[in-house]
Amino acid sequence: MVRAVVDIDHREWLVTAGVREPITEADREVIAQQLGRQPRALRAVAHRCPSGHPSVVQTAPRLEDGTPFPTLYYLTCPRLTSLASRLEAAGMMREQTARLAEDEELAAQYLAAHRSYLAERDAIEPLGTDVSAGGMPGRVKCLHVHIAHALACGPGVNPFGDEALAALAEDWPAGDCA
Repeated sequence: MVRAVVDIDHREWLVTAGVREPITEADREVIAQQLGRQPRALRAVAHRCPSGHPSVVQTAPRLEDGTPFPTLYYLTCPRLTSLASRLEAAGMMREQTARLAEDEELAAQYLAAHRSYLAERDAIEPLGTDVSAGGMPGRVKCLHVHIAHALACGPGVNPFGDEALAALAEDWPAGDCA
């Protein structure tokens, strides 16, 4: 577990990498409100926003009915979800994917993020697949996944999650999200 205050785009954020808090009944209620439905396959709170609400949850690799669910970290904060969608609509994923083909170091960092994601998920329950989430490692498909991964694991783990968070620094985290 690593606790640190880091400067991302000149804003200090408390990053608690590696911390997984048990889900409380109050958390379940907040997460259901955030998502507009009952959450599925919850394992832990992986990150909280400044107001103390869950912003990222860790989910089980399988849903309750046994269906594979490869998304290990799920973004729940409605404000952050909306901001991630705005970045996607502005073309950030296309630009990031294009850079993968041109920048070997970035591609290696992204591959490391993919492998880390798989290793952590498979340590919970192997799914028997190399599919992780968010398009890793060949393209950027979902900034929500990358932001969730970056918040759950801390800076330096997912380069595209870090970039997206830096782009959102003026709009998040601030205020009460839920």
